[in-house]
Amino acid sequence: MYLSRFLSLHALWVTVSSMVQHYPSVWGHYDVCKTQIYTEEGKVWDYMACQPEARDMIKYVKVTLDPPDVTCGDPPETFCAMGNPYMCNNECDASTQELAHPPELMFDLEGRHPSTFWQSTTWKDYPKPLHVNITLSWNKTIELTDNIIITFESGRPDQMILEKSLDYGRTWQPYQYYATDCLDAFHMDPKSVRDLSQHTVLEIICTEEYSTGYMTNSKIIHFEIKDRFAFFAGPRLHNMASLYGQLDTTKKLRDFFTITDLRIRLLRPATGEIYVDEQHLARYFYAISDIRVYGRCKCNLHATGCKEENKRLLCECEHNTTGPDCGKCKKNYQGRPWSPGSYLPIPKGTANICIPSISSIGTNVCDNELLHCQNGGTCINNVRCQCPPAYTGILCEKLKCERDPGGCSQNSGQGAISHGPLFLLTALLGATGPGIC
Repeated sequence: MYLSRFLSLHALWVTVSSMVQHYPSVWGHYDVCKTQIYTEEGKVWDYMACQPEARDMIKYVKVTLDPPDVTCGDPPETFCAMGNPYMCNNECDASTQELAHPPELMFDLEGRHPSTFWQSTTWKDYPKPLHVNITLSWNKTIELTDNIIITFESGRPDQMILEKSLDYGRTWQPYQYYATDCLDAFHMDPKSVRDLSQHTVLEIICTEEYSTGYMTNSKIIHFEIKDRFAFFAGPRLHNMASLYGQLDTTKKLRDFFTITDLRIRLLRPATGEIYVDEQHLARYFYAISDIRVYGRCKCNLHATGCKEENKRLLCECEHNTTGPDCGKCKKNYQGRPWSPGSYLPIPKGTANICIPSISSIGTNVCDNELLHCQNGGTCINNVRCQCPPAYTGILCEKLKCERDPGGCSQNSGQGAISHGPLFLLTALLGATGPGIC
């Protein structure tokens, strides 16, 4: 009897698993822009919101240092070991490959021994501040998906600011402040991401937890993306649907995780002491061995591909859109204003495709090819879409609740999704009868 029940459950799971494969975006991955479906009128396209996969964005970065001559080695100079300020026989020489520390060594493959790293000049001009700006540029809008990680070969700086730009470096906003003493350095009370909440997740904080120590495990600085995601998606990010819903409806939150450039402002090197030892200034400098930035090309939910062309990242736009970020409608597809895709309703979102201009389609408003009625709508004689109760618009592309003063909730429009795998699983479990437990 138990074997029979086990086999029945196994067969049930195999059936549901095979059907889940036909719902590639049911868990909210948004990795498909369109799929063909069969209707009474034949095979048609069903469009949905889509986005590229996350990747290591450092592969595509351009780095700029200010001042430009801040890298050590020209002229050659000696510096002291960080753990022993009196061992000053290390040399930086830009003309010798084994002794050079150029900026590209911040981004090369790690794991080699000894490790490779960029290094600044020493603080030989003390008390004049040793300020260095490291700017990372992509010439493309990026959506961050994981923590920004900076690994220092020297001690972590006593003072540092991480900044972001959304307009290709024309203006900058602080992302986070780092200091051994936040109140003294930036007139801010020290905090950590753990002190934030859903309501304060956009607060710019100063943290002291990454600015002390010379130990090997004390070389890393984080800007915590995932911890901020967790306020909406749960501690293990299992509820990504909730996060996507928040990103869709809260522009400030979406912009917070979006960048075109990052800037690391190094304001004071690691001293390890209250006072600077003026007799051994060669012990004070900056050295970075690795920087990690993970994200995806921002394509406004109109593409799953992003390619590098002429040293620039470009979205491979679908939904009749075009532009580096799929930010406008293609020629002859301007029958309505361009709009970004939407994560809602979960799980497929809304494509908001660009439709042909009236001059290019004559009297046709919908058909079974390019002008497919969305969200379960039916094309009536090529002149109008008959929409489900929850939707409106020329192609049933808009939720009616968007017109309401309260807006749309995360679950708005889900009634239009009739046969998902979880619904099917429930039905099949019910059909097996009460004997299975």
